[in-house]
Amino acid sequence: MKELSWGVLGASFFAIEHMIPALLETKGLRVHGIASREVAKAEAVAERFGLAQAYGDYESMLADPAIDVVFNPLPNHLHVPWSAKAAHAGKHVLCEKPIALDADEAAQLIAVRDETGVQIQEAYVVTHHPQWKRVRELVRAGRIGPVRAIQGWVSYWLDDPGNIRNKLEMGGGGLLDIGVYPLLTARYVFEADPIRAFAAMERHPEWGTDVLASATLQFPNGILSFTCGTLSAVHQHMAIHGTEGRIELPDPFAQSPTREARISILGPRQIWEPLNEEVETLERVNQYVPQAEAFCAAVRGEAPPAFPLEESVKMMRALDALARSGESGRWEEVGA
Repeated sequence: MKELSWGVLGASFFAIEHMIPALLETKGLRVHGIASREVAKAEAVAERFGLAQAYGDYESMLADPAIDVVFNPLPNHLHVPWSAKAAHAGKHVLCEKPIALDADEAAQLIAVRDETGVQIQEAYVVTHHPQWKRVRELVRAGRIGPVRAIQGWVSYWLDDPGNIRNKLEMGGGGLLDIGVYPLLTARYVFEADPIRAFAAMERHPEWGTDVLASATLQFPNGILSFTCGTLSAVHQHMAIHGTEGRIELPDPFAQSPTREARISILGPRQIWEPLNEEVETLERVNQYVPQAEAFCAAVRGEAPPAFPLEESVKMMRALDALARSGESGRWEEVGA
């Protein structure tokens, strides 16, 4: 098995505290270097993790023939341009979510991928965690009957106006940052795309970003409803409701590698009967490791892409419809 050499494009908190440690745990790859516009920052990160190379600009890393794969955790508005530059430099690209600011921008990367022949994928990590694979397995087996509705909540408190998540021009806002997760997992469970969408949004009076959004999306076989917020207490939860019971996940998205994941399976029962609950506990997993393994397998041609760009475009179409609805106050068609 060829060992793939990775480079990290930007010294973000997420890259330093989460992604690089996970990559160092992953078999079949090595983290060769990190690039930052501040060379001292890149050097400090390289020293901390024992990386071979620190680059003082992004272009130098893309020009380095030692790099096979680029991980792009830059701010949202830089995902498409720098992923395209990396691909044209012959590098495979795993880009953080959201891969683009809208569906049209995401579709540009399909042309880049087809022209360059490299892998370009969006890093939706949560469905790489065994808990979501188990949920889909339970649903497919009919454990709770046909799924009729999925409900979700995901929120955090971030009141720093200088943070990129609170900057509209950088693609900030709760929907693109965390609202993607209920949408992604609902598509994963329904195994379908939404038809139409409705959203009620509260935007910050100064920043312009959505700080609270409640969304409803109609799928061919059920309905997803969720709320996401960036000025709310930290919380996450997902529930999948079927005709014969429901499945609940208390840590559906930011699942810490230091604790075991839990899945609650409830029902069936009649309304006055005692609660019938079965709890499954899964082993501790750093979900970023199987994500990196899956991407490397696609690069080597050992497996199909875990999340091809065509899926990214479908995700963005649904998010675009929610954004339109937030402005219009009406249901909006998702479109094909």
